[in-house]
Amino acid sequence: MSRYGEFPGARPRRLRTSPAMRRLVAETRLHPAEFILPVFVREGIREPVPVSSMPGVVQHTRDTLRKAAVEAAEAGVGGIMLFGVPELKDAVGSQGTEPDGILQVAIRDVVAEVGDAMVVMSDLCLDEYTDHGHCGVLDAEGRVDNDATLERYAEMAQVQADAGVHVVGPSGMMDGQVGVVRDALDEIGKQDVAILAYTAKYASAFFGPFREAVNSSLQGDRKTYQQDPANFRESMRELALDLEEGADIVMVKPALPYLDVLRKVADEVDVPVAAYQISGEYAMLEAAAANGWIDRDRTIMETLTSIRRAGANMILTYWATEVARRL
Repeated sequence: MSRYGEFPGARPRRLRTSPAMRRLVAETRLHPAEFILPVFVREGIREPVPVSSMPGVVQHTRDTLRKAAVEAAEAGVGGIMLFGVPELKDAVGSQGTEPDGILQVAIRDVVAEVGDAMVVMSDLCLDEYTDHGHCGVLDAEGRVDNDATLERYAEMAQVQADAGVHVVGPSGMMDGQVGVVRDALDEIGKQDVAILAYTAKYASAFFGPFREAVNSSLQGDRKTYQQDPANFRESMRELALDLEEGADIVMVKPALPYLDVLRKVADEVDVPVAAYQISGEYAMLEAAAANGWIDRDRTIMETLTSIRRAGANMILTYWATEVARRL
């Protein structure tokens, strides 16, 4: 007779025998409330503009953005992250701090539509608004000036908070950005506005389709401020700094190429952890599926499960509404 723990007495396959059994013993589950839908709203358009490198994703008008927000809320999606695409750009990203700039208008629209049903978040960065495409103000040598950029981030935080946003997401990877944004919000009595810190944001090749989505003007790269993909300890240092400066939620971006970083961050902190399944991750899966090389729906679920399993409490994904309806 076989003792427990030895074959043939021990047979792990018993717990895989049927869909019902596999569902019962699943260690990782997805829930719509854990998803955040990233959306783009573009100034000056009358119809949605498809993003060619991201099939199914569009630059929204204000009207279609409201509709997308309602659909996400009805599906149970937990949050929505707004990115603005302005008509006018300049060296300092002036439209990013205009009270009636496209992002601030979009925040007011979405809060009015679904503000009680979903957490409304906003990207806090200058890259969509600058004519050079960088995430900050440039100095005389053309380098991103960290401290001058922080002054602009403080202004952005305040106008976004005044528009009614629930969470701001400083994403430029400037040193000190979380602390400066926290101080700026508190200064105007917006202590309840939370900060989703882009803690470990890597200088990734997977960002390519996103640049089309926001009509980026970037020349060159962002390697002097986004993290080196080769580095791990650096992420832990960024994590410690963000937490000390008051981050309410911390994030790893991209998700799939950095699951090891995500796991370590999740093990280290007592605040919620987010991961962003970014444009390139979305685009390569959709392209492979369109060619018949992979099962689209199964692969979407597998990638999201892997991100959740690695420790993410919430996932930014362009499939948020679709998957929420399926769960």
